[in-house]
Amino acid sequence: MAENKAKKKNVFSKIASYFRACIGEIKKITWPTFAVTTRNFGVVVLVIIVAGLFIFGLDRGLYALLNLVMNTGA
Repeated sequence: MAENKAKKKNVFSKIASYFRACIGEIKKITWPTFAVTTRNFGVVVLVIIVAGLFIFGLDRGLYALLNLVMNTGA
């Protein structure tokens, strides 16, 4: 019976140790500043626009090539 209580105590101390370690790791996080976040957002939007224009141009070009091959007027 005493052995069972010791195991439970050990499990709870391991859980507490885990959460203390998690809190320690969370304190090490460095969050980006507003300027960095804004710049990264701008880069993402720019890449999305460029990729979208590339895919649009590729789609239009392949569609025009298909029209030439198939001799359709649509």
